[in-house]
Amino acid sequence: MSRISCLLLICCFALHGNAQTLNRAELLNKVKGMLVGSAIGDAMGAPTEMWSRDYIQREYGFVDHLDSMVREPSPEGTWLMNLPAGGTTDDTRWKKLTFQYLLSLGDQPELDAKKFAQHLVQEYDLAVKALKNTEGTNPAAFEDKSRRMAWVQEWAAVARPFAAGKYLEYNDALSRFYGGEMVCGGLLYAPATGAFFPGDPTKAYQETFKICIFDLGYARDLSALIAAMTARAMAKDASPEKMLDVFRDVDPQGFFQSRLVGRSAYRILRDARQIVFDAQKLQWADVDSTKLLPKPKFLKVNALYLARMQKAFELLDAKNQDMPFHAGEITLQVLTAMIFADFDFEKALAFLINFGRDNDTTGAVLGGVLGAYWGFDHLPARFVEPVLRENKALLDTDLEQLANQLTDKILQRKRP
Repeated sequence: MSRISCLLLICCFALHGNAQTLNRAELLNKVKGMLVGSAIGDAMGAPTEMWSRDYIQREYGFVDHLDSMVREPSPEGTWLMNLPAGGTTDDTRWKKLTFQYLLSLGDQPELDAKKFAQHLVQEYDLAVKALKNTEGTNPAAFEDKSRRMAWVQEWAAVARPFAAGKYLEYNDALSRFYGGEMVCGGLLYAPATGAFFPGDPTKAYQETFKICIFDLGYARDLSALIAAMTARAMAKDASPEKMLDVFRDVDPQGFFQSRLVGRSAYRILRDARQIVFDAQKLQWADVDSTKLLPKPKFLKVNALYLARMQKAFELLDAKNQDMPFHAGEITLQVLTAMIFADFDFEKALAFLINFGRDNDTTGAVLGGVLGAYWGFDHLPARFVEPVLRENKALLDTDLEQLANQLTDKILQRKRP
């Protein structure tokens, strides 16, 4: 090989390497995009969480903006009565909790399921202690501390025997976890762990799979895949197809080899593509103005777009599970929204929030993945400002500080 050829090869390699390496500003933009994007999805879905589509339309019309939450506080929902627009639920608390675990790792380059379980048990024990130490007789104070305890009590019941190495007890507790349903356990924190391994979807999958100790069945594969999508979204050469390709190309645990079944997660992706394909068949001649979704206030879409969205909703309805927070249902809705909206942040979120069901969780998952893809500087200011403000002022969650801390942690971990 000639000297010139060698130099060209070296230059090409260097350019390729630089294309995959994020400097601190670029990395922070992605990490912050994931965290704040997820909080936006959570905040946008929180006012109508678990509502029927008809009820959403009667109360709000078409949801394409943030609104205050006229709802009772609950352990998994909002902790304060009538939070203003931008307030969040347990979906954002889980990102904060996971960031705090990742920040506690020290020089350890990999995730540790036992330490993750211990982290959750400590969170629960501190909440119990705070409840016991509540002074006075004001019921509001006791109710507040009780919500903070109840938020993690189901999780702690599973995490405690796992952390102690009592795996038969852990197995029994896992079988009872939220009634033994295949709930979206790891999906609540998968985008956060995915962001910890930017540009490395296989590593993100492997490490997230380790700590998905609350997932039943193929829900564990789904959680790890959402982490892998997030990691892929953080690469400089990220694209929608490359992000979706992780469902086919990233399979360290060999789910495709499952006898007689194959990979359920990949079937979910195929279902999402089919739903969008069938919905997109509608043409202007098929539009019935009497059956359209309400007109959006901010989203710039036409009647055909709304008709196709309504068709996609009807096709998704046929795939609903008994529980709205079923991991497979949530993943199907998230993938369908991404593909239908061509990975547009606002349009994809509007799709999920107006579909209903567990729409703060679907919004948080999608917001995390697409926030990592687009970056913080591409998130709509009308969403960003209230979410940052209300989480910091009312919910003791400084999203910007957490993003900066995790960015430094990632860079520290990457140092030789």
